[in-house]
Amino acid sequence: MAYAEIYGRSKSDPEGFWMDAAGAIDWIRKPTHALFADRAPFYEWFSDGMVNTCWNAVDRHVLAGRGDQPAIIHDSPVTHSKRVITYAELQSRVASLAGALKAKGITKGDRVIIYMPMVPEALEAMLACARLGAIHSVVFGGFAAAELAVRIDDCTPKAIIAASCGIEPGRVVHYKPLLDGAIDMATHKPEFCVILQREQEVAKLVEGRDVAWHSFQYGVEPADCVPVEGNHPAYILYTSGTTGAPKGVVRPTAGHLVALSWTMRAIYNVGVGDVFWAASDVGWVVGHSYICYGPLISGCTTIVFEGKPVGTPDAGTFWRVIDEYGVKSFFTAPTALRAIKRDDPEGKLVEKYDTSALQALYLAGERADPDTILWAQRHLNVPVIDHWWQTETGWAIAGNPLGIEPLPVKIGSPSVPMPGYDVQVLDEGGHPVPAGTLGAIAIKLPLPPGTLPTLWNAEARFRKSYLDHFPGYYETGDAGYIDEDGYLYIMARTDDVINVAGHRLSTGAMEEVLASHPDVAECAVIGVSDTLKGQSPLGFLCLNRGSTRHHEDVVKECVKLMREKIGPVADFKKAVVVERLPKTRSGKILRGTMVKIADGTEWKMPATIDDPAILDEITQALMTLGYAKAT
Repeated sequence: MAYAEIYGRSKSDPEGFWMDAAGAIDWIRKPTHALFADRAPFYEWFSDGMVNTCWNAVDRHVLAGRGDQPAIIHDSPVTHSKRVITYAELQSRVASLAGALKAKGITKGDRVIIYMPMVPEALEAMLACARLGAIHSVVFGGFAAAELAVRIDDCTPKAIIAASCGIEPGRVVHYKPLLDGAIDMATHKPEFCVILQREQEVAKLVEGRDVAWHSFQYGVEPADCVPVEGNHPAYILYTSGTTGAPKGVVRPTAGHLVALSWTMRAIYNVGVGDVFWAASDVGWVVGHSYICYGPLISGCTTIVFEGKPVGTPDAGTFWRVIDEYGVKSFFTAPTALRAIKRDDPEGKLVEKYDTSALQALYLAGERADPDTILWAQRHLNVPVIDHWWQTETGWAIAGNPLGIEPLPVKIGSPSVPMPGYDVQVLDEGGHPVPAGTLGAIAIKLPLPPGTLPTLWNAEARFRKSYLDHFPGYYETGDAGYIDEDGYLYIMARTDDVINVAGHRLSTGAMEEVLASHPDVAECAVIGVSDTLKGQSPLGFLCLNRGSTRHHEDVVKECVKLMREKIGPVADFKKAVVVERLPKTRSGKILRGTMVKIADGTEWKMPATIDDPAILDEITQALMTLGYAKAT
């Protein structure tokens, strides 16, 4: 069995395994060995090697004679535009931008914040920073000024690269006023800002601080790639913290290159010339790993999509892109598929397009409910691969390695651990639990290459957040179990495991049951405070478009379904039909905020929320159920 051999070797001989994987990368100076454990538990990989990310993602493909191959396809239904950038063009554009940044004093180790929409220039900005050894920190375009200010003060950028605006269906998002507001609020001030002026909105530039993207680069000397040490940070990416202060995940250069290169072939089964599409955003980790770096390192063509799964113009837009560009491997979030399924439950729009180039659909970001997976399998007729990872890890902890050996798919499981991840399920005392038992999912240290070695300027917080609870392990914050065959099941965030009269129950398992109801397009379950039982489950149901069923009937059927599938122990008696669920911009349901509203505890508007008005609707729904605290 190929997977078992490869995974076994990664555990028995990690040094040899990862040094072999490092052979796929162009090194300026090869590392003497893979793992550097002298500062354990702050492990590092390939630290004494010298390398450059931009060279590996761009220049080497041009040198190999593939300059005419498309590197980036920009497809923007919101601006009704499409364009293709070849590897040779990308090299020229990135070298020019890097040269302009260098001329303004950006050097190795300087931080640069990137605040841009889904345009090729966002990738060019990332690559230009990597070319110079500058450390970029991408902040999701359109993020609130206060949140951007926090990140400016934390990573103290010398420069900020931004766009004048972003485009959403039916509206223009004014980035520049948000950027100006953030700089006003921040204690740290950048030396200069580079602004990409979009034709949909030309922003006013601040004299002496702001420069326009094109004029900034006029007449500059293109910059060459700067060698950096293997442990040099490639980027900082902020993820939400439990205290409200964002955590700056650090991504080391060499481990990032080696891990992403390995995953493109082994997990996604793509290589030179293949078209790879991750329908995410550059502001999230998926955008870093699998819109920008992973596909380009591997010589693929990557798609930068500026649109939505529904409404730009309809729920068939994903299938149109797959048809038009011959996408071989497609990666999206379950929440996007659920939105498509809700608008097109019969899959009629899929039939309009030729998706025969597609070999597999990959899902990550939220639990993939079986009903959504089965819908996609039925209409696309390809394997639907759920895989599980985190901002902190940068690539899949568990998955189905189609490029090594396609394993049997178990619906509801992201399959098996990937090389370098020794995944275990622990009880509260840190002891491994038997197969099939729900517990905290942890990974034995060291983590593999490409994962976070620490947090930006916050080693103590890194220990507290990830290492202290289970010494010798990285705590994932997710709960689940491993079955007899070694397949992993992620059931909920640890915080979402609820205690009903002494029974520990997974809200994820309950959501699976609700999602199996034919009228339910999407759902969420939270645990609300109950004076008698500790917590009681409460369901939120979004129905399929066109459903004419009475809400009370659907709720009764869902309660009955829960009793049949999970049993009376679930104590599931209440659910409410809502038009939509509150989510982050990356599609994660804000269950924690919903719990706080229901329980009447103090809560703060999440910075990443997609539409704050939805929380008013949720509050009203809770009031109809008698949660008077919701007022």
